[in-house]
Amino acid sequence: MAIGLIIIGDEILSGKRSDKHLPKVIELLAERGLQLDWAEYIGDDRARIIATLQRSFAGNDIVFCTGGIGATPDDHTRQCAGIALNLALSLHPDAKTLIQQRITETWPETGSPLNLDSAENLHRLKMGEFPQGAELIPNPYNKIPGFAINRHYFVPGFPVMAWPMLAWVLDTHYPHLFHQKPHAEQAVLVFEAMESTLTPMMEALEAKYPKIKVFSLPSVGDAQTRRHIELGVKGEPVQVAAAFAEMLVGLDGFGAEYQPA
Repeated sequence: MAIGLIIIGDEILSGKRSDKHLPKVIELLAERGLQLDWAEYIGDDRARIIATLQRSFAGNDIVFCTGGIGATPDDHTRQCAGIALNLALSLHPDAKTLIQQRITETWPETGSPLNLDSAENLHRLKMGEFPQGAELIPNPYNKIPGFAINRHYFVPGFPVMAWPMLAWVLDTHYPHLFHQKPHAEQAVLVFEAMESTLTPMMEALEAKYPKIKVFSLPSVGDAQTRRHIELGVKGEPVQVAAAFAEMLVGLDGFGAEYQPA
């Protein structure tokens, strides 16, 4: 079962906002011994969101989706999820209660009488309209919930809300997956080397040790570091140790200059 991330919002693609979700999700997963397998960015385009969700719903992945679950004209995620699943949206009764609690708590700031049936407050209830059968994801910041359906977890685009909600999803629904795969990683910086020279050795290591991956990250260098390749192995710890030791022997055979990464 892979883990994916869909980040929705024109503001990300236009550069008005910098995405912070990708590194944070990677961090949340790593803390639990998990790893992100894929990520996609999508603008506020209904057809593209629907197509993306139809594809992801058809798979077996765990998918986190951020953004677009509000009730303004540029929020489409709730509706697109319903269309992708061929399900109507309906007001979740618990979501209604939570939204009205939030309205009641914040209404004194307006200085006007509270009317939960006003057009403005009825419109706010649209934030609780989810595909039928969806479950709620609690929002500890302002009570306005996200929703979960078919291993997909939809949260707001605001990091202050999204991140604790995603952590709750992991800790509530997937603790049985935590730290199931022992993982190790070892690497060196190889200076002034050509990847083409190192590739046969890398391929031989992956063929010999099926539970590891070899990675090669070239760098042109900077004022502090010369041109180099970060060369390493990651995966099952026992095989990583053996493959890394063999890799160092191979580098010595090339007469390569290297140091711990």
